[in-house]
Amino acid sequence: MMKALNKTALIGGFVALFLAMPAHANMNKSVKVGSGESSDGESTVNGSITIGNGATVTGEISTVNGSIRIGDGATIRDAETVNGGLRVDDNVKSEDLSTVNGTIRVANDVTVDGRVSTVNGKIEVGGGSKVANNLGNVNGAIELEGSMVGGDVTTVGGDIELSDGAVVKGDVIVEKPGGWGWNKDSDIPRVVIGPGSRVEGTIRLEREVKLYISESAEVGGVEGEMSMDDAVRFKGKRP
Repeated sequence: MMKALNKTALIGGFVALFLAMPAHANMNKSVKVGSGESSDGESTVNGSITIGNGATVTGEISTVNGSIRIGDGATIRDAETVNGGLRVDDNVKSEDLSTVNGTIRVANDVTVDGRVSTVNGKIEVGGGSKVANNLGNVNGAIELEGSMVGGDVTTVGGDIELSDGAVVKGDVIVEKPGGWGWNKDSDIPRVVIGPGSRVEGTIRLEREVKLYISESAEVGGVEGEMSMDDAVRFKGKRP
């Protein structure tokens, strides 16, 4: 499950990150880098991390139990948490953004040079933002609003919506669920390709979904468990 996002590997990466934390790392308190300040990395175990507006962080930003917020115009490397959300404000430049249990909200005109991933959580990417590589989750909605993803967009049980001319240069993939935790009676995912939006690859469906494609959207095809003939075409902003 989740070819583009392996839950075991992701959690294992966080364990390795925790073991590699320096001795001076904050263990049980929140951390803040002030506006315009510089840091070579920030980490904690039980606490949140806040990076101020216009700050620069050249090393890892990581916590286990806590949220991370990146302020306007900050430049960072990777930001990672296990149990907590990740909020990225306007005009931020970053590499990978990831969490296991939490929502990732990326605001407007953000540049992500790597990937965006969560296991259980929603992903939102705002207007003018660009994600260079893959973006995906297992459970949780994915909303791309006037943004661009350079790789694939992948989920198993979440809804996907592209709006306001969003572009996916790879494939949009809904993977087949499996494993002991899969509920066969769970809701059918909803995939909406909105007006002016474009999927340059294909919509690859390994399970049934509710598929809606705007008459002004462009897609490279639909394959797998469904075809283009199964899509509901619509006018207006939303179906």
